[in-house]
Amino acid sequence: MEIKTAEKRVKELHTLLNQYSYEYHVKDHPTVPDSEYDRLLKELNDIEAEYPELITSDSPTQRVGGEPQSAFTKVEHRTPMLSLANAFNEEDLRDFDRKVRQAAGEDYEYVCELKIDGLAVSLRYEDGLFVQGATRGDGTIGEDITVNLRTIRSIPLRIKEPFSIEVRGEAYMPKKSFEQLNRAKEENGEEPFANPRNAAAGSLRQLDPRIAASRNLSIFLYAIGDPGETGVTAHSAGLDLLEDLGFKVNKERKLCKNIDEVLDYIKNWTEKRPDLPYEIDGIVIKVNSLAQQQELGSTVKTPRWSIAYKFPAEEVVTKLISIELNVGRTGVVTPTAVLEPVRVAGTTVKRASLHNEDLIREKDIMLGDYVVVKKAGDIIPEVVNVLTDRRTGEEQEFKMPTHCPDCESELIRLEGEVALRCINPKCPAQIREGLIHFVSRNAMNIEGLGEKVISLLFSHQLIHDVADIYRLTREQLLNLERMGEKSAGNLLDAIEASKQNSLEKLLFGLGIRHVGFKAAKTLAQTFETMEKLQAATREELTAIQDIGEKMADSIVAYFENEEARELVKELQSLSVNMIYKGPKPVEAVNASSPLAGKTVVLTGKLEQMTREEAKERLEALGANVTGSVSKKTDLVIAGADAGSKLTKAEQLGIEVWDENRFVQEVKE
Repeated sequence: MEIKTAEKRVKELHTLLNQYSYEYHVKDHPTVPDSEYDRLLKELNDIEAEYPELITSDSPTQRVGGEPQSAFTKVEHRTPMLSLANAFNEEDLRDFDRKVRQAAGEDYEYVCELKIDGLAVSLRYEDGLFVQGATRGDGTIGEDITVNLRTIRSIPLRIKEPFSIEVRGEAYMPKKSFEQLNRAKEENGEEPFANPRNAAAGSLRQLDPRIAASRNLSIFLYAIGDPGETGVTAHSAGLDLLEDLGFKVNKERKLCKNIDEVLDYIKNWTEKRPDLPYEIDGIVIKVNSLAQQQELGSTVKTPRWSIAYKFPAEEVVTKLISIELNVGRTGVVTPTAVLEPVRVAGTTVKRASLHNEDLIREKDIMLGDYVVVKKAGDIIPEVVNVLTDRRTGEEQEFKMPTHCPDCESELIRLEGEVALRCINPKCPAQIREGLIHFVSRNAMNIEGLGEKVISLLFSHQLIHDVADIYRLTREQLLNLERMGEKSAGNLLDAIEASKQNSLEKLLFGLGIRHVGFKAAKTLAQTFETMEKLQAATREELTAIQDIGEKMADSIVAYFENEEARELVKELQSLSVNMIYKGPKPVEAVNASSPLAGKTVVLTGKLEQMTREEAKERLEALGANVTGSVSKKTDLVIAGADAGSKLTKAEQLGIEVWDENRFVQEVKE
């Protein structure tokens, strides 16, 4: 076959195979037998083997993937992938509806969608071609799993229009695929997956894409990352557009005029849930109008215009064998039920929280009881009640100890609290938990220094307080199990980098009682240095918005403690930063700022800061940062690979800055 003939035939085969794949995997309506698809795919493979220059990234032959990867790289989402607040009953939903009505008036409607139980992912297309796919991660940073997502046949490698667009969806494992996978695992003597969600997530995080390809995953698309770029004005229109572009969108969605119609939809799918060929764990409710969505806005973690109704938790019966006691970083002693293993909502449960002694007494829980267990929100196992009629007389009463199970100091109950607490500042359990908190994501965020490594360092007596983390040497690390040269080097680099964190991360990491991350940031913004905060009086602290009397007393007491002051001095001597590096609070912005009151849009990839940092700096200068370009936009800041937003800004004659100009303006 000559090259021109081969080139023409390749295009024909692309068209046929993409059409047949779309009919089979997206529309669930195949028009040809599998044997015909396989025959055409083999023909395409043969031509590409003879003419490798004809292989393109969107060829149907490129779905299986190549050699295993060494690791996943990080990806910053251009628009954060926020999680949803949960509703567990009608009261929660009506409360959500009341808040929407207060903000949007009486003229609004909802879109209801099935909440697929899988792994949230984003897909990016440039000029219609699939170029990158990523996990949700923490909502801002995910992992690049493009090669694994390419193996999902319901994801088009090229969409029907040459759009540059980012879309979001839920990758999942159909029930049939899950059953086949677990059957094969059991035959091979391997541990089966607990549920389809875990199976889907595990498959997409395989470094070998051929494993992901063998798992028969699918996907439903449910949103456009930035719908403002497409011209649609409603979420329902966005879903229709996704379908028109060739994406698989769940057909069971419904437009509801009021909350009563939403409740009817939920009732219907609560009953029909078992009949679906895939798992769902609830219903997602979204305000349909994009303008109203923008008006309602979002909190740091969740949009105010959407909520996820979670189905009632499955309840099962098992035996309570014993009660373990755990000491947290604040000294609270928490009882945990040790259970005979039992399957609950798709996973095997061996432990359940009992919270405190009062709850054990209130529920009349005894060792050896048969108890009803459920997962709160399908996540956290808890004991619902005791089956007292199944008691044999051999059950034993449980008594909380009078002394700490770890350091044997006497336990106390503070006034107004139900929890027993160990107040020994040298309690090993508290120190260990405090160390784990110090290195966590919202605190010093030391990558590679998780709970297992901290426990190992602590058990080998290499660290006794957080300052010791900054004294660790390569030789000490290399003596630990499973710690090689590269791992030790990476860990020491991460520890060194954490010294440059802004003050609020250190404040949160110190674990001052009642001081969460938001309060830590407020304190850092207000006082700017650790020295000024240490000298702050109770009156100065309570004068700050969101800092109450209890928190102020806790902060003053912490810095009056000689050990705490000595720890801060040690950290300072080890070059840990003690200064706030972030933007000033909006209230402190000078009204003369050139950006005060301006509507600004960020687009493209920024090199000198993350998008979230850029947004914070803009807001600190009094700007209003929005996600889409319109006639009301005053300024567009365009990073690398800026797409349709930049084009629209130029068409509308809106001022555009590049990143260097933006950074210079911020400095000034």
